[in-house]
Amino acid sequence: MKLSDVRALVTGGSSGIGFEIARQLKESGGDVVICGRDEAKVSAAAKKIGAHGIRADVSVESDVVALIAGTIAILPDYNVLINNAGFGSFASLVDTDLAEMQRLFATNVFGAMVVARESARYFVKQKRGNIINISSSAGVRGFAGGTAYAASKFAVSGMTECWRAELRKHDIRVMQINPSEVQTDFFRSKRPPSDRKLRAEEIAHAALSMLEMDDRGFITELSVWATNPD
Repeated sequence: MKLSDVRALVTGGSSGIGFEIARQLKESGGDVVICGRDEAKVSAAAKKIGAHGIRADVSVESDVVALIAGTIAILPDYNVLINNAGFGSFASLVDTDLAEMQRLFATNVFGAMVVARESARYFVKQKRGNIINISSSAGVRGFAGGTAYAASKFAVSGMTECWRAELRKHDIRVMQINPSEVQTDFFRSKRPPSDRKLRAEEIAHAALSMLEMDDRGFITELSVWATNPD
């Protein structure tokens, strides 16, 4: 599709990967709605790039229903969901807290599902659409301390495959990006920045490249790694 024809919702779009995808889509001529839990942050980010902002917590079903209705009202030709909202929580198995893991799944898995469900209902009626799920290399291979996070991203990978099987007949492309470690605000709070590691810009480049392919074809899954992060 032409990037100028993109009418997108980017969840978790007020910072990090989501913000950069939204910024690059706007720069390419598309129109974008971003959402997030913090109304002030969403408003400021939307204003900065010329996007539309809607406050919504994807872990709350009623918020998501209102979010998709609001997105369609702003963008009647809504045709791209960037399913990006999520966060990380890391602990060894013996220290994993059930309530924290449930909170993570509420956003990373259940939130992603409800946003996709509500969007897919509209895309099916339109007989076209695109869903890009932002997963992680942690959804391909687990690691020590990753019980909650990796499990959530493996779940996203499983849902992506199911949605793809269901929605292809409606001309809806369901795609997934698996970034390795990206230097977002969360990353920078844990370790110093590096000129060698991935930035949000590389993940946004991947998302736009997937969308830009002619609609007769699609890239089902794309993994992005730093060339030489050490």
